[in-house]
Amino acid sequence: MTASTAVPVRPARGRAKVRVGDRVFSTTTIVAGSLILATLAAVAIFLIIQSIPALVAGKGELPNDATNFWQYVWPLVFGTVWAAFLALLFATPLSIGIALFITHYAPRRVSQTLGYIIDLLAAVPSVVFGLWGIVTLAPFVQPFYQWLTVNLGWFPLFAPPVSGTGRTILTAAIVLAVMVIPIMTAICREVFLQTPRLHEEAALALGATRWEMIRMAVLPFARSGIISAIMLGLGRALGETFAIAMVLSPAFIVKFAVLQAQNPNTIAANIALQFPEATGVGVNALVASGLVLFAVTLLVNVLARWIISRRAAFSGAN
Repeated sequence: MTASTAVPVRPARGRAKVRVGDRVFSTTTIVAGSLILATLAAVAIFLIIQSIPALVAGKGELPNDATNFWQYVWPLVFGTVWAAFLALLFATPLSIGIALFITHYAPRRVSQTLGYIIDLLAAVPSVVFGLWGIVTLAPFVQPFYQWLTVNLGWFPLFAPPVSGTGRTILTAAIVLAVMVIPIMTAICREVFLQTPRLHEEAALALGATRWEMIRMAVLPFARSGIISAIMLGLGRALGETFAIAMVLSPAFIVKFAVLQAQNPNTIAANIALQFPEATGVGVNALVASGLVLFAVTLLVNVLARWIISRRAAFSGAN
């Protein structure tokens, strides 16, 4: 039989042999993924069961003389979202600016040093930020708050009377902003570094300035990553406890003024402050407020996924 008429050799029938290492790795990943879902479900079930007595409680059974649970938790939800919003209002432009400076403006040695310092801030415990907010930041910004009230008191956010200690929700928002800047900056920096070099060089070759190159090539490419950084910072700000509990002078109120002595409290800070002395339905009310915070955080993550999926065309993957 000649070479041209040779019969091709068929592969051996049967399933390919699976290596033990591959099987162990596959099983481990499945177990790890299932464990995350099981833990999340267990937390949700625990919160729901423990929250039922507070959800059905009537007037006189809940703290602060609330007629029902929603009247009790609404000021806390407002304070949580309001403080996180103010923190992101400060942190977002600073994080993007720092990340752009590190990746596109600073010399290599300066960018490495600054990046290292930013990463170190993420390792500082929240109680340290709380002490910094009380001892240093609040007395420092109080004269500025006084100036704002005198000159811009007609604006609802700066309405008088101003706090004499500086422990306001604006101070708490500044502390939160400092706490979330490291993680937001780290994500933005890594996303900016992933911008295709060819796109940047093409923009510069066409005569664009460095800022025009960033605006046309870097920011559109990194849009999804920036949104992810903002949402991750929002989740961090929503769940912060001790720094807010130490800095804020809380009350069960709903108001937008940011310089007054009485400020809306947050869910996490209220749980930390009230839980040691809570009894009976009061404990269930705190757990139920934790369930609301759990739902808000879950909603934030779902919203972030939805926004990123709609911005997939700008991720650079295509």
